[in-house]
Amino acid sequence: MERRQNPQQQRNPRRNPPPPSSSSHSSNHRSRYRPPNRAGGDARAHHRGDSYLDSRDAAAGDQPRSVVRPMPLHASEAATRSSIGGHDQDREDERDCRELASVVGTCPHMCPVGEMAQRERLRDLAVFERLHGNPAKTSPKLAVKKFCRTISTKHGQSSDIRPFSVLGSTLDYLMSLMNSAAEPFETVHDFIFDRTRSIRQDLSMQNIVDKRVIHMYEKMVNFHVISHHKLRLRSSGPDSFNISSLHHLNMEQLAKVLTSLYNLYDLNRDHNSVVHKNEPEYRSLYVLLCLNSESLPEGERLSLWFRRVPSPVIKSKEMSFARRILRYFRMGNYSRFFSTIAAEASYLQYCALEPYIDKVRALAVLCINNGGYKLHPYPMAHLSNLLMMEESEVESFCNACGLETSLDEQGNKVLPTKQPAFNHPKAGYGEYGFSGLENICRGREAEENV
Repeated sequence: MERRQNPQQQRNPRRNPPPPSSSSHSSNHRSRYRPPNRAGGDARAHHRGDSYLDSRDAAAGDQPRSVVRPMPLHASEAATRSSIGGHDQDREDERDCRELASVVGTCPHMCPVGEMAQRERLRDLAVFERLHGNPAKTSPKLAVKKFCRTISTKHGQSSDIRPFSVLGSTLDYLMSLMNSAAEPFETVHDFIFDRTRSIRQDLSMQNIVDKRVIHMYEKMVNFHVISHHKLRLRSSGPDSFNISSLHHLNMEQLAKVLTSLYNLYDLNRDHNSVVHKNEPEYRSLYVLLCLNSESLPEGERLSLWFRRVPSPVIKSKEMSFARRILRYFRMGNYSRFFSTIAAEASYLQYCALEPYIDKVRALAVLCINNGGYKLHPYPMAHLSNLLMMEESEVESFCNACGLETSLDEQGNKVLPTKQPAFNHPKAGYGEYGFSGLENICRGREAEENV
């Protein structure tokens, strides 16, 4: 007996299409759906095969990501990448990284021969590269490879890339020029600034991220920190605009080199969490460079940054010094601020702190001017000891802040208080010394001798 069809089904046959075959259903299901766990597995496999060096960074000359450990993709993000052809891109990235990791430089000189010939022809030689002052002649002992932003890691030749041993000797040569008196420091800085970027580029192209590189990056941090100090001392001259630009670029590269150095520390850390010999001091520099800001140059709050610092570094005397200086600065405790710097700062830490010293001095003068008794002027000798300055410089500093000085009945210089004309100089505070700098420099010489 035949079953009678529902009249509604007879009127609308398209609403109930025949069920698809199992094969077509499974194929369509595979083409439209990708399980999250498979995507996560693909992402993890890709990053296991990936290098810590980003080939695009080496090609573009952008260094700070060159040693950053790649972060694993979230499963949903990996699935999204798969749906738009992410697997093909992943395979291409892995192939590029394998090719990049196989690059080993063979250039025996500080500068490739082809580049030397081209720059001689174009008369593109820095003053330190000219043989007997000739702008069209150089030698392998003088020429240093320039930084090239458009270099290609895929088509680069190993003969144009310097191996680690040559890069180390090249960096030592560049550091020997730091105290050169034959040229203005701006010229010295500009030359070393460009050539150290080229060194970092060659290290990135060869994916060298082991312990040998740490010492090289520490030397490059030294260069940028000391330049931070020296460029500031020359910022009040006739070429202040150009020097201000150099100072900005130097700070930009300093932040990048420090980031790469911290990543190298993390990549080469032992299972016992033993810190590198100089890691506490170089970690402390990041704090000292950011005293007047709640965030680091990359936008991360200091409180979050401290959480990622290894515990032995947090407990070290260098980081303890940096944290106390940070606290004194933000509390306005100028007396402890100056005395702690004079007693405990290393030369690199002082160079990082120097731009803040005059700001704290101005705060001290403001507090003394507003809080003192009008009938009892403040002795300049006491103020000199407090601000760690020569007495003659203290008088000049007070005048720059709009305050007048006078003599008391015994002929001693004093600062009358309650003066209403205090202001921060718009042109800056000028060049003032620091009384404890001699001891800091002697400590640095003793460390270098050791």
